[in-house]
Amino acid sequence: MKRVVVTGLGAFTPLGKNVQDFWNALIKGESGSDWITRFDTEKFKTKFACEIKDYNPLDYFDRKEARKLDPYAQYALIAAHEAYLDAGLNTATHDKDRAGVIWASGIGGLDTFTKEIEGYLEGGKTPRFSPFFIPKMIVDIAAGHLSMKYGFRGPNYATVSACASSTNAIIDAYNLIRLDMADLFITGGSEAPIVEAGVGGFNSMQAMSTDNDNYLTASRPFDANRDGFVMAEGGAGLILEELEHAKKRGAKIYAELIGGGMSADAHHLTAPHPEGDGAVLVMNNAIRDAKIAPEEIDYINVHGTATPLGDLSEIKAIKRVFGEHAYKLNISATKSMTGHLLGAAGAIESMAVILSIVHGIVPPTIHLNTLDPEIDPKLNLTANKAQKRAVNVGLSNTFGFGGHNTSAIFRKFKN
Repeated sequence: MKRVVVTGLGAFTPLGKNVQDFWNALIKGESGSDWITRFDTEKFKTKFACEIKDYNPLDYFDRKEARKLDPYAQYALIAAHEAYLDAGLNTATHDKDRAGVIWASGIGGLDTFTKEIEGYLEGGKTPRFSPFFIPKMIVDIAAGHLSMKYGFRGPNYATVSACASSTNAIIDAYNLIRLDMADLFITGGSEAPIVEAGVGGFNSMQAMSTDNDNYLTASRPFDANRDGFVMAEGGAGLILEELEHAKKRGAKIYAELIGGGMSADAHHLTAPHPEGDGAVLVMNNAIRDAKIAPEEIDYINVHGTATPLGDLSEIKAIKRVFGEHAYKLNISATKSMTGHLLGAAGAIESMAVILSIVHGIVPPTIHLNTLDPEIDPKLNLTANKAQKRAVNVGLSNTFGFGGHNTSAIFRKFKN
């Protein structure tokens, strides 16, 4: 099958509005958490999140265009455009019939849905809905906008698997390229869940941190005092490209995508399997697909949401898959800094793995001050400070409500 490489990156995140700023903040161990500014949180249990700082859509879109785009689609267009330019596709000649878009979101246009229903309830007997309601809300519309913007006529759709959504998108793009059904893809994911319905819904599930007194440090994976994830928004885009196609046009290559795994817990609506059975299966599937030994992996960017059950389940799975090699790995949870971008988490964390390969630095797990006594203290969780290390192969895990599991493996590019 064809080989697949990463030739472009784009980021629009709570830590930075481009790849360089995002990476710099990640390596410094900065927290993106702050008080929610989008709505009055007085009635809500959680009053903080990782918002895009100082975001004004009119800095990126004209007023007419912005009205037609839910924030999740705005973030998609911004992040994907950076990746598109970074890959040099703006000046490259390529067959647009063989260029596609697979863009993910776990929820899609939640802000639009919330506002339209509020408007309906306030409207009395006459239902008033915007003609843009459905086109703004649906999860696949970001992929549609991207295809129209760049004229890409190849495969075009969205993947939805809760927090695993954007890794599913990356794996789908990878498979279609290596099966020679396309030359390149814009792929990744975006999410804009910081609205009343998003915060209230996750609060009611008791999945999200309510530690308002310590909002700056509330995302604390593996820590004994963790109490749930910190919601985040933003997007991340990758350009995946068939190797010979990339070489022919002289593209720079960040890394090679060598394996993707998928599995299901088949266990519970929201809780992971307590022994990590689904996580074990998905990592083994990715390793087998990559045709490597587990011992070749240097770094795992874990799902690591800071939920009491999730962190323990994933650590158990890592120890089962890697055995003694688990103690030679660097493991880190970058959600401690970015917060949880839900359906966009896989794309942003895959980007963290790719950049760790490029720069030889593993980003930290911050706010890890008191290790959960049920977690093996001999594991290197890259606590609180980035660590320099040659990363030849890195793995990114993302898991979603419904028991959806995905793993992607990237390797330093070699001809």
